[in-house]
Amino acid sequence: MIYLGLIRAGLYAVLLVFAFILFVLCCVRINDTLQANFYDPVIAELLFTSIVTMLWCGLMLCIFFVETLKFEFIRLYWQELIGLVILWFFWIGGAAAASNIFGDLELCRQFQACQLLSAVLAFAWLGWIVLTVMLIISIVVMITATRDGRKVLDEPLPTRAGR
Repeated sequence: MIYLGLIRAGLYAVLLVFAFILFVLCCVRINDTLQANFYDPVIAELLFTSIVTMLWCGLMLCIFFVETLKFEFIRLYWQELIGLVILWFFWIGGAAAASNIFGDLELCRQFQACQLLSAVLAFAWLGWIVLTVMLIISIVVMITATRDGRKVLDEPLPTRAGR
């Protein structure tokens, strides 16, 4: 169980890095578009998604690494699963909308704006992939708990102590 906790912490750290990079890229894109007197609503959505994700990842990493920090509202897998599903929908909505709006960026690779949009798309999809893996892990753990005779809704999140 300790390995699963470390894998989850690693995935949260990776997601935190991807969300931070997406946050910076969205800030740069908003700055560029404000100077041109327009904005991309999908970039604003991805900015919101990255901020919420950074807060969620920080909370979950604190729950894992700070033993004295005990939250009653997030201590079971199903509670984490709710947060992950909400984030998953934010990320898939932002990544799909950005892909739909910006389309094929291969033809304008020499321009800085297209390079920025390509990076935004890449990190939006990478974040979604990490979240999908985290969702699959949570669902597998909950299903495995039922096979071992435990209740799905009572399966606690792993900690560093290996609970």
